[in-house]
Amino acid sequence: MVCRMENETISIKPPVMVVEWIGSAAEGFLRLLDQTLLPIETQFLDCHDVQTLWDAIYRLVVRGAPAIGVAAGYGMVLAAQSAGTDESDDAEDFLAQLGSAREYLCSSRPTAVNLAWAAGRMAQHAKTAVDAGTEVSAVRERLLAEAREIHAEDERMCARIGQYAAGLVQGCSGVLTHCNAGALATAGIGTATAGMYAAHAGGHRFRVYCDETRPLLQGSRLTAWELMQAGIDTVVIADNMAAQVLREKRVQMVITGADRIAANGDAANKIVTYGLAIAAKHHGVPFYVAAPYSTFDLELASGDEIPIEQRDGQEIANGFGRTTAPSGVEIYNPAFDVTPAELITAIITDRGIIESVTEEQVRKVLISG
Repeated sequence: MVCRMENETISIKPPVMVVEWIGSAAEGFLRLLDQTLLPIETQFLDCHDVQTLWDAIYRLVVRGAPAIGVAAGYGMVLAAQSAGTDESDDAEDFLAQLGSAREYLCSSRPTAVNLAWAAGRMAQHAKTAVDAGTEVSAVRERLLAEAREIHAEDERMCARIGQYAAGLVQGCSGVLTHCNAGALATAGIGTATAGMYAAHAGGHRFRVYCDETRPLLQGSRLTAWELMQAGIDTVVIADNMAAQVLREKRVQMVITGADRIAANGDAANKIVTYGLAIAAKHHGVPFYVAAPYSTFDLELASGDEIPIEQRDGQEIANGFGRTTAPSGVEIYNPAFDVTPAELITAIITDRGIIESVTEEQVRKVLISG
């Protein structure tokens, strides 16, 4: 991965391969880093069918909107392997099966728009090829090439986000982040972490405060782990300590990722992000969101229309195998919340920085970029 900062080229290597396709279009499979086992174990899960991938996405084996999108691209290749046959190719049936696989994959995590974006892009790519008279066996090859392009595109988008964000990080001695929007959530060097990696590679030294991120602890298990792998000074705090960290002026910026951003700039991200933005606003600390163009859903007017995934209450009541709530108690467990655009200082994208977060500026930057 290469970032350019002030005419200087810096090579940055992600700490681990998160998503990887192994083998050919006809017989290959998808290999995922099992993030449910980090930071204790580094193991991989091989997905040979769409059902296994659906389960992996739902269980957060692979997570982070960009990485889920990349995985979904390869998931459509898995779907194509079992759709139709080379001997008797019914094009309509082939496309129908791909369409069913797209809908099935999208049901695993409804909030992260990159999932639907990538799966839809793959389905459209297949339809275009079939309409042009391409044989199904050749369509499979084209789908793998397109999935690889989605993968490479995400790497490039992360690098560009890093290029835009590095200057902001260089002005800080302390940075606060929530959940994991790092290399583990993408195919590259992350979104929220991209500027951190770029600034650190350029010689700037700073401290990152990582919210642990209840209830699944993606901040302490994942973000802290990968930042330490890169040699970045890292401190883990409980989510309810963030306001105190802001009050003590330990950080000069807050930066998070996003799973879906509406046309007006309202951004859905891991639960507690909204409260963090409110605290940052109160203490006069800039609050940034970093995300590629594929995370924007311009068909939604505002964050009120973003679907919020509700997850199993056992993640709270019996997290990591330890019972921490009374048996039978009702549990409310939304996985995400929505931060209104007025609380966001700027959105850092691969196409530029949206410094005034309005629908007009969102569309202007995304289109001009």
